Amino acid sequence: MKKISSFLFILILFLSLICCKNNSKPDISLKISPEDYPRVDGSTATIPLAIALRSAVTSESKDVLELSTTHSKTTESFRSLQYDSADLLIVYSPSESVLNELKYAGIDIIMKPIGRDALVFFTNESNSIDSLTQKQVQDIYMGNITNWKDVGGPDSKILAFQRDEESGSQVLMQKLVMQENKMVKPELEFMISEMGAIIETVADYNNDKNALGYSVYYYISAFLNKDHKIKLLKANGVMPSNNTIKDGSYPYTQDFYAVIKSSEPESSETRKLFDFLVGEEGKKIITETGYVALDD
Repeated sequence: MKKISSFLFILILFLSLICCKNNSKPDISLKISPEDYPRVDGSTATIPLAIALRSAVTSESKDVLELSTTHSKTTESFRSLQYDSADLLIVYSPSESVLNELKYAGIDIIMKPIGRDALVFFTNESNSIDSLTQKQVQDIYMGNITNWKDVGGPDSKILAFQRDEESGSQVLMQKLVMQENKMVKPELEFMISEMGAIIETVADYNNDKNALGYSVYYYISAFLNKDHKIKLLKANGVMPSNNTIKDGSYPYTQDFYAVIKSSEPESSETRKLFDFLVGEEGKKIITETGYVALDD
């Protein structure tokens, strides 16, 4: 009886080890200690990816990293790279002016597309409007259309919110939507500096339905299932989604990037982290975090 019990114990232990091995997460090819981890900066909307990347490579808790991870936004992050206060960026497309700043300073960069996002428009969920054409958006932000009734909506003034000029969303707005058309200068109360603030403001402004805002899809989609009373609008009749962004049928798409200085040594932890992020393992982390990863 004692021999049988010992055999059963060994068998159970063996099966447990197999089970634990099969259920454990596969090892990744790169490990960096928290002390040696490169300084990562970028756009606000890439913070969740930065957290997931660091957690995967250092095994630090995501809960802890969520409290300590900040980004200085798109434009300022490139300046952080320029002035050696950042090593690697996970960032949306910058303005030409900030790229010219780097060029003028004699700094060459490697800028690799790793994912795709989109500029999206949203309004209060009670607004009857479901779609806006590019021409309608241009006219609204040029000041040519000021009432929702002129685009098929209610007879009420359009409260068109804007982002500050150095935010990633504002760069995308000018590049993808407005193009050569100049946006009318908004009243101060309609200029929003933070992504979260514009969502709250559009959702709750006077508890009304006449506000219009824009931001990147990844950030907005995180709020759609929460009680923010906002809804996404179709652009030229196409609803933004992971699929329409990935296949390009949604019109206002834009890649985001991993960026380092080209002078970064091949043996450095920064270069290793960059190579990891732009590779297959990095693509998996991008997808698992909810972003649209680019195919090879």
